[in-house]
Amino acid sequence: MKVKRIVANINTQDITAAKCFYQDVLGLDVMMDHGWIKTYGLDEEMSIQISFASQGGSETPTPDLSIEVDDVDAALEGMKRAGYPIEYGPIDEPWGVRRFYVRDPFGKLINILAHED
Repeated sequence: MKVKRIVANINTQDITAAKCFYQDVLGLDVMMDHGWIKTYGLDEEMSIQISFASQGGSETPTPDLSIEVDDVDAALEGMKRAGYPIEYGPIDEPWGVRRFYVRDPFGKLINILAHED
């Protein structure tokens, strides 16, 4: 299993407030917009991304970080073997990701995901 990307998620009820700062001033592109989450980044550099979300999707809490991996099931098994309780999932979401939630050692809610082929 290999980590492909880590995205910070900022919980907010007003995701449109990020547009001026991140898009207009910093020049980031809108990478994703599902209404409840909007991700800004650079098309040519996928490692530069930040998301603003009113929820985590499927009416879940907004995770602190999203970590994309190449094999979500291997990551899930690793977390279980290490004794980290899974708080949500694993589940195949309608927007094309397989994911689960787990808390890191600092209590941060982490969304571990892989895009479906």
